[in-house]
Order: sequence, then structure tokens, then C-alpha cells
Amino acid sequence: MKLVYKGKTKDVYDLENGNYLLKFKDDVTGENGVFDPGANTVGLTVEGVGKAGLQLTKYFFELLEDQGIPTHYVEADIEKATMIVKPATAFGNGLEVICRYRAVGSFIRRYGMYAKEGQPLDGFVEVTLKDDMRQDPPITKDALVMLGILSEDEYEILKRLTKKIGAIIKNELAQKGLELYDIKFEFGRVGKDKHIALIDEISGGNMRVYQKEHYVEPLELTQKMLEK
Repeated sequence: MKLVYKGKTKDVYDLENGNYLLKFKDDVTGENGVFDPGANTVGLTVEGVGKAGLQLTKYFFELLEDQGIPTHYVEADIEKATMIVKPATAFGNGLEVICRYRAVGSFIRRYGMYAKEGQPLDGFVEVTLKDDMRQDPPITKDALVMLGILSEDEYEILKRLTKKIGAIIKNELAQKGLELYDIKFEFGRVGKDKHIALIDEISGGNMRVYQKEHYVEPLELTQKMLEK
């Protein structure tokens, strides 16, 4: 097993059978000790958040697989905080796809002249480049196609999957009395046919969730979602 990538919240290892092993860490993104799923830096370390993130990721990936949503997920070991996944090819150097149900975070910072904090959004989908140096700039469909990052058809698949997956997760959270404000996904090309599949993770570390006026922290979110 060889370390091939050291990430902010996960390390990636190459396995002999061609799959990869993701090791979840207790680091979360944010600034000045405050969690922010949209941040480009590790803001704080919270004991147990790695395992909690994997628990939720396992829960959601298996739910999506049952509903026919393509993912790179193979299996997970909660005690070791590891997940085995199929290899995936990134779009360019990587894209992040955000599905927004409330106007918060960078959406308000950019569009605050027209939007009000917390106003409802109808599953608004936007794509950003994974580019820390340029603070993950948003990019349009036209630019993605013209720059050869993906095709028009791939963009439409990406958008359709984002809205479908977002709706499934939003509904699951609602059953626990929780409201999804926004969520960030990553996708890649998987398999010999290079079909588009959900990759990375689905955890409290890449979504904003509220219970009435109370923001639900990543560890608390896992507890609420998995409690009987």
C-alpha cells in the first residue's frame, strides 16, 4: 500500500488490486478555528470527526447505490476510518459541484446585493474549480466546455446527478427534522466505459445542516442521522 496523495481531510493510498484506500482524518476545513465546508484550509482538528464522517459517507453511499446512483464506493471499515473505492479520473484537475437550498456562505458573499441571508433556493447548482491558489473560482458550463474540462453532455449528467443526489440527501435529513442548506459533491469518470460517478465523501464536512435555527456540527449530524 503506497501513499499517493495527502489531502486536507483524507489521505489516499494505492492498493495492489487497482483500487484506492481513503484514510479519513480528524481535520476539518475552516478558518480561525471555525468550521466552513467551503474553505480551502484546515481550520481545526476535532477528535472522532474522521470516523463520524466515514459513518455518514458509508450510510449515504450505500443508500445511493441501492437507488441506482453510480458511485466509486466499494466498502468501509469504520474502526480503521478507511474506505476502499474504485479508481476515478478527475475532470481537469478536479471540480466541486455545489447544490444550494439556502443562500448562505460564498453565495451571499458574491450575490449579497440581490440575495438575502438564508433565502430559499431551488436546488441551485454551481461548479467551481479545485484551485486553492485562486480560491476555487466558480466556472460556467460554456467555460468548462470551451476549456475541454468536460463535454456538454457530461455537464448535463453532472447537473442532473447533483440535483438527484441532493434531493435524496435532503429528504433523508428532513426525516430526522434536519434541513439541508447546501452540499458539495465531487464526481469522476469511473470504469472502462468512463461513466460519471459520485466520488470522495458525503459527510458533515461537506454540507451545512440546520435544525430550526441551530447549526448542526459534523459530529452532531452523524449522531442525529444514525440514532435509532
